[in-house]
Amino acid sequence: MKMQHLLALLMACATSSVTLAAPLPNPDTLTETERAQLIGPKMKGSAVLRAQVLLDRARFSSGEIDAAYGQNLRNAVSGYQKANRLQDTGIVDAPTWAVLNTDTAPVLVAYTILDTDVAGPFHPIPTDWADKAKLKELGYRSAREALGEKFHVSPKLLDQLNPGKSFTSAGEEIMVPNVAGTPELPKAAKIIVDQSDRTLSLVDADGKVIAQFPVTTGSKHDPLPLGDWKVNGVARNPVFHYNPKLFWDAEPGEAKAKIAAGPNNPVGVVWIDLSKEHYGIHGTPEPATIGKTQSHGCIRLTNWDASALAQAVATGVDVLLQK
Repeated sequence: MKMQHLLALLMACATSSVTLAAPLPNPDTLTETERAQLIGPKMKGSAVLRAQVLLDRARFSSGEIDAAYGQNLRNAVSGYQKANRLQDTGIVDAPTWAVLNTDTAPVLVAYTILDTDVAGPFHPIPTDWADKAKLKELGYRSAREALGEKFHVSPKLLDQLNPGKSFTSAGEEIMVPNVAGTPELPKAAKIIVDQSDRTLSLVDADGKVIAQFPVTTGSKHDPLPLGDWKVNGVARNPVFHYNPKLFWDAEPGEAKAKIAAGPNNPVGVVWIDLSKEHYGIHGTPEPATIGKTQSHGCIRLTNWDASALAQAVATGVDVLLQK
C-alpha cells in the first residue's frame, strides 16, 4: 500500500477515534476489524493503547503509556518494524499488527491494590535544591503516581481506565496495562543512543536490536557527548550530589546539595555511569517528559526503562552516542 493511501486512511480513522476525555473502552473488547486498524499521527484511543502495551511487552517502549500516537510511539513502531524485518513506516499497519498480535495475552488486567502500594509516605517534592536536600527520601507524591510507574501508564490514563476509583485503599480492584512480569532482557553487548530520533537501543553480540527505549539527550548548553564510551558501573537507588558549577542554569548563590534516593530523585532509581566524566544514563522523576524536553547532557529514561536497561548491562559494555 502506498504511503499516501496509508496517510489518507489514517486521517479518516483519526476523525472517528476515541478521545481521551471520556472513560476508555477496554482494548481487549475491540473487534477484529478494530484491532487491525491503522495507527498513526493524531490518533488516540483503545487501539493505540493496545499497540503501546504490546510494544512495551516486546521491549520496544514508547515511554509513558497514554493511548495517544506521538513521536515516541512512532519511534517505537519504527524500531520494532526494523527488528522484525518489516517495512519501516512508523505506522502500525496490517503486517505490523500481524506480528504484534502473536502476543495473545490480555492488554489490560485486573489488579488488586496492595498495602505496600498505599503505605507511602507520600509527600510533595519541592523544587528548590536546598529543600530537596532536607528530605530523607524522594518518594512518590501519591499512590496514583506510584501505580502509574508500576504499570508504565500516565496517571491521567489510569484515571480513565478506572473512573471513580481513588487508588488510595488496599483491596480496591483496578484495571492496568499488562506489563508487569515481563521476562528480563538478555545481556546486551552494546548500547547505542541515537540523538536524531532520541532512542536508546540495546544490541546483542550478533548485532541484533533486542530492546529500544525513548530518551532525552542533552541540549544546546550541554550537548550529548558523541563518540564511543564504556559503562563504568550501575548504581540502583542512587543518591544525587548536586553541584551548581556543573549546571548552566543554577541560581546565583546556590550551594552543593546531597539529594536522597527515591523515584523522585533527579536521576530516578538508576544511574549507569559512563566513562565520560560527569555523564550517565539514568531514570527521571518526570516520565511524561522523556523524548520531549532537554537534559543537562546525560541520557534520561523513564524509571522503568532505566531499570530494565540496568539489568541488561554490566561494567565494560560499549556505549555509542551518535547523531
